[in-house]
Amino acid sequence: MGEVSEIRRVAIDDLKPYENNAKIHGKKQLEKLVKSIQEFGFMSPVLVDKELHIIAGHGRTEAAKLAGLKEIPVVIADGLTEEQRKAYILADNKLAELSEWDKSLVNLELQSLSGFDMSAFDLKPLEIKPYGAERERTNDAYNLRLAHESVLTDDFWQMPTIFCDEVIPSDLIGFNYAKTNKEKNVGVHCFVDDYQFERLWNEPEKYVDILKEYECVLSPDFSLYMDMPMPMKIWNIYRSRVIGAFYQRRGIPVIPTISWAEEETFDFCFQGIPENSIVAVSTIGVKENETITQIWEDGMSEMIKRIKPKTILLYGGALEFDYGNIEVVEYKNKVTENWH
Repeated sequence: MGEVSEIRRVAIDDLKPYENNAKIHGKKQLEKLVKSIQEFGFMSPVLVDKELHIIAGHGRTEAAKLAGLKEIPVVIADGLTEEQRKAYILADNKLAELSEWDKSLVNLELQSLSGFDMSAFDLKPLEIKPYGAERERTNDAYNLRLAHESVLTDDFWQMPTIFCDEVIPSDLIGFNYAKTNKEKNVGVHCFVDDYQFERLWNEPEKYVDILKEYECVLSPDFSLYMDMPMPMKIWNIYRSRVIGAFYQRRGIPVIPTISWAEEETFDFCFQGIPENSIVAVSTIGVKENETITQIWEDGMSEMIKRIKPKTILLYGGALEFDYGNIEVVEYKNKVTENWH
């Protein structure tokens, strides 16, 4: 029975690969191992015997050489016979092939790593296929894959979560100009008519490369008209969250757009936004009459109470309102200005 007797750092050139190692490490795998070492360091020691013959870690050793490392940590195994050493090399390589993924947990973990591009390691949200081709068509029609990839709130509403990206754009342009605008050091908002950005819902993948060029994107401001049926209001808040979460998983900084209507919408319209976030709010049309102004002020007060945002991006002009100690950044409504 073998056991670990020592852990130490050794020169890579002193390690002796097992010449009959049956595990083949291709170019793509080595590239990913090099990327891992460059990103995280050499975190897992190589297993060797007393004579520094490699037992487990041939691929990592080769990748370390390619990464330019001169020394790496090793674990020295003691007490293995020659036959046991050969058997362990085969068993270790085979056991690595037998592991499976818990797809829901993989997707949950990937969602929490907005600061890392895990696609470099072939780690992307795993597709969940519950019921065959018919269910797949339904998934496509309702963008259910986007929901499966998201971190959902654990309350009744199960809204997708948009985490806080620490970014405040220098300026904002409307989504309808994102494809042609030359200035990229700005954020992209969706405070325009819904038909302008319904495309984001219908074909979200199509706009990833376009939006990646900008400082950030504000999640879509799908309308919450007072005379809309309540299920439509819930649906539009959900769509805003799920699209925002989708782009955030693709490495695009996202600021959640917060909107509300009557008091009954307060139950769900602030869900999915962590406390102390940076949020965006529109004031377009709010000054039309006293009733709308009061609804906006009531919702703003409730939003501050529930989300406790550290920064509010205010698009469309200032209103007389006490934001307390919260930072407020104002942006002019350039979309409608350009129509005149």
